[in-house]
Amino acid sequence: MSVPVVNIDQMRRWEKATWATGQSDSAVIRRVGGKIAELALRLTRPGDAILILAGKGHNGDDARAAKEFLTGRRIFLLNANEPQAAQAEFQRRTGVAPVSLQEEIPAQADPKDGDRLEACPALIVDGLFGIGLSRPLNNSWKKFIAAVNQSKIPILAVDVPSGLNADTGRPQGAAIEATVTLTVGAPKIGMLRQNAWPFVGRLEVAENVGLINCPLRGELNWTLPGDFTGFPPPRGVAGHKGSFGHVTIIAGSFGFHGAAVLAARAAQRAQPGLITLFTQEITYRPVAEQLQAVMVNVWKPETRLPESTSAILIGPGLAAPEITGAMKTPTQKLWRDSKSPVIVDASALDWLLPHTLPKNRIRVVTPHPGEAARMLGKTVPQVQAHRAQALRNISRRFGNSWVVLKGHQTLVGRSTGEIFVNSSGNPHLAQGGSGDVLAGFIAGLLAQPVLQADVGKTLRFAVWRHGHAADTLQAKRANWVVEDLVAELGKAG
Repeated sequence: MSVPVVNIDQMRRWEKATWATGQSDSAVIRRVGGKIAELALRLTRPGDAILILAGKGHNGDDARAAKEFLTGRRIFLLNANEPQAAQAEFQRRTGVAPVSLQEEIPAQADPKDGDRLEACPALIVDGLFGIGLSRPLNNSWKKFIAAVNQSKIPILAVDVPSGLNADTGRPQGAAIEATVTLTVGAPKIGMLRQNAWPFVGRLEVAENVGLINCPLRGELNWTLPGDFTGFPPPRGVAGHKGSFGHVTIIAGSFGFHGAAVLAARAAQRAQPGLITLFTQEITYRPVAEQLQAVMVNVWKPETRLPESTSAILIGPGLAAPEITGAMKTPTQKLWRDSKSPVIVDASALDWLLPHTLPKNRIRVVTPHPGEAARMLGKTVPQVQAHRAQALRNISRRFGNSWVVLKGHQTLVGRSTGEIFVNSSGNPHLAQGGSGDVLAGFIAGLLAQPVLQADVGKTLRFAVWRHGHAADTLQAKRANWVVEDLVAELGKAG
């Protein structure tokens, strides 16, 4: 089940409620250590060296607890009690030349001969400071953190990158620049702010660590993979094409026909009953030649959509200069009048007008930050600095529509109610065509009557599955392309 995004005070109250049940902090620390180790093992290979930087507090205890579970790795623990000595020992341990390393020696002690690390660690576990850090770091700690960052060794931060304020997302003088942060229980609000992203890296949540079920609810909620257990629901044995909807896609123009193909293929991965694609006459042949099960037609001013249409997608590849005049009015009419769900993406977002829509009409917009800025008459930095508010404002402006605000930690929500932060995906999604794939997949899902009952969950699933497919590809190879994403979309569990 998704977890709320919390602030430091809320996290402390959650912990206090847990201790009141008789649960011990030592038991939770040990479970957190197991979660840290699980992730550290995924990030390294057998035989790799892992350097644990552990401070005095519970954050250090969490990091130290991981050692028990880190099998098949060479583990070196640096107890960082005093920053100058810790920095000196860190530099000895991570030098290019072979350096002497003794396991679990205090930072101020001289290293002894014997246990040697022949190369830099493959991973650093950052357990220096947790969310309890409430004052700016002194110069010695700043220098130590700078040395850790300058090493360019991948870093796994425990709960919060050391030095980062978990409420504001700003460094308290300096902060660890983590590759991945494993936060305990739930994300802290500051780590979702744009200014925190370079320090947090990829954000993952250590759930099921012994805390009671979170008693808090908030505006922002973090999507977890378990949210989609059993979703989409199994299909009835007597189902037929008519049971699973008919997607109509209006996409593709000169120079952008591939977007129409990607959207249609992604819609197929959602397995609606039928898909009809309308494209411009000039792009009909290259589009039709690449599709088999999809019915491809030429869009004309007098075109009428199939009567069985149960969802409409408009936008992918409608970017040629001459398209606006031909498609702007039909887009506005379908957005205003259609009884079927309408999903608007890409260039077509610029053609929408503010409307008050009839109640219960399903409308979805899928802007990236640049498109969101144009929809609101704002700048991209303004959108990125207040992403949740931008989502609310777009939804209000365009008829309480559902908004998928794409980008790092994609948001899903509308003008009121909960907003969900997506937890999957990686920077390699930043390729032309990945948005077309997401739009097509959303349309293919929302065409199915059973998946229209909970639009929010269906959208969240589409976004999570899209990102998860990218994560799966990235784990296999570094040079995957968007066509691979479409294929993986049908495999990702």
